[in-house]
Amino acid sequence: MKYLIISVTPFEQNCSLIWCEQTLEAALVDPGGDAEVLLAVVQENGLRLTKLLLTHGHIDHVGAAVELAARLGIPIEGPQREDAFWLESLPQQSEKFGFPHTPAFTPDRWLEQGDTVSVGNQILEVLHCPGHTPGHVAFFHRASQTAFVGDVLFKGSIGRTDFPRGDYPALICSIRERLFPLGDDVTFIPGHGPVSTFGYERLTNPYAGD
Repeated sequence: MKYLIISVTPFEQNCSLIWCEQTLEAALVDPGGDAEVLLAVVQENGLRLTKLLLTHGHIDHVGAAVELAARLGIPIEGPQREDAFWLESLPQQSEKFGFPHTPAFTPDRWLEQGDTVSVGNQILEVLHCPGHTPGHVAFFHRASQTAFVGDVLFKGSIGRTDFPRGDYPALICSIRERLFPLGDDVTFIPGHGPVSTFGYERLTNPYAGD
């Protein structure tokens, strides 16, 4: 599996384009906005976008999902159903944060701990990681030791928990019990900022490290 990180919207959110090298089928993880930019990158790489994967329901991570799904006729998978209230509030979120009007929606598939999602021949494991939001999920590609963790963990920091139904103890538990056990060598792509490894964060992160 290969991936590219595409920074979208003034929030500089890391949307990840991931694809299967055998089939050239692709998915976007957290298409937060700038639909035309995302489609151009897909086209430039000769890929066929087959689904959208969402880690959680905040506007800067889902802002282009409905438009892309409708234009391409592809499904939206994720997050976990406890984030339904965030997806229902997207019109209010878009107005509050200056995004184009974004309608509420229900994904084609809610995801749960232990589920898998496929992109071509590649399989990603789903980890329910509540704390930043109650229905936040992460995606782990075991073969390449790569994780897409949304706003759970950042290089040198962690996700905010001051939003509605944020939960600091749950967030720390998600990091230490769901993410770090995947292995020190796992590279993770956060929702914002530079990539890092779980091992580096375990040793150095002032909020969630050892």
